[in-house]
Amino acid sequence: MASVSIEQVRKSFGETAVIHGVDVQIQDGEFCVLVGPSGCGKSTLLRMIAGLEEISAGQIRIGDRVVNDLPPKERDIAMVFQNYALYPHMKVRDNMAFALMLARQPKSEIDRRVNEAAAILGLEPYLDRFPRQLSGGQRQRVAMGRAIVRDPQVFLFDEPLSNLDAKLRVQMRTEIKALHQRLKTTSIYVTHDQIEAMTMADRIVVMRDGIVEQTGSPLELYDHPANVFVAGFIGSPAMNLIRGTWQDGAVMIDSARIPVRRNLRVSNGQAVLLGSRPEHLTPSDGSPLVARVEVIEPTGADTLLMCSLNGQPLTVVLRERMALAPGDLLKLAPQLDALHVFDADSGRSLAS
Repeated sequence: MASVSIEQVRKSFGETAVIHGVDVQIQDGEFCVLVGPSGCGKSTLLRMIAGLEEISAGQIRIGDRVVNDLPPKERDIAMVFQNYALYPHMKVRDNMAFALMLARQPKSEIDRRVNEAAAILGLEPYLDRFPRQLSGGQRQRVAMGRAIVRDPQVFLFDEPLSNLDAKLRVQMRTEIKALHQRLKTTSIYVTHDQIEAMTMADRIVVMRDGIVEQTGSPLELYDHPANVFVAGFIGSPAMNLIRGTWQDGAVMIDSARIPVRRNLRVSNGQAVLLGSRPEHLTPSDGSPLVARVEVIEPTGADTLLMCSLNGQPLTVVLRERMALAPGDLLKLAPQLDALHVFDADSGRSLAS
């Protein structure tokens, strides 16, 4: 196992810069998730760690070694790809053993490692099958097994679950997290799915347009987003952001006054965005916030309401069942100690 240090790393393709001075420190044994929308640079950053892309500037360390100029095979990493990358003409056993065979490991050692990995991943019944005889989830386990047998210092996962159906994705992310808890190998995982990031990570790195917007534990990012991008990206459904004006300890939304119980760096008259998680809004006859119900989405345990508040979209998660119909007016009270306030121009959090 080893730590990974990414220091002022930049990447350009010709005149086009795609990574702009990224700094990330990943601790030994940590499960770190790089998350962000498509095109934000997270997969490019992962490929630079792996040695599959050259670094335009900056430095990457794995353990005590600077690996900028090392080829992938000398970095002691193992990568699991989105498309499995299995050899179709080889059986599962041979796919898993291939890297060890190239390294001229003794057959007894190869068999031991393959059998151990197969036992960990539940692949023992499939060792003599070809990839075409496996389901998508089984193929992804084989790809993970091929990484495990190498016993690397760092695992790299490049959106490994994006080709699986929704139910299998939930199952596989649980298996990957359990695998990490068992092996305790430093892992870097790329995804655009913030639910995967929240449920799997020890630490999340949120990226946008080649920069790091915020780094922290899942709950740190959920409870204390640094800006409106992180607030809107982390959490499902996304945080509500309502335009208003700051006045004497409260946000004024038209004539409605919403007090905020946080220490803020804000001035009277400043244009702000009031942030509230959908689950922190509850029906209350005494509230000054009146929303119009537009769409109702029952999910069983909860009900999602898509509403409008003075022309602004508002999402509400109801834990209790209510007799509502599109067009109904609903008074909503926010949980005051869970509100966030952002500058309307810069998007930055105004929390002190």
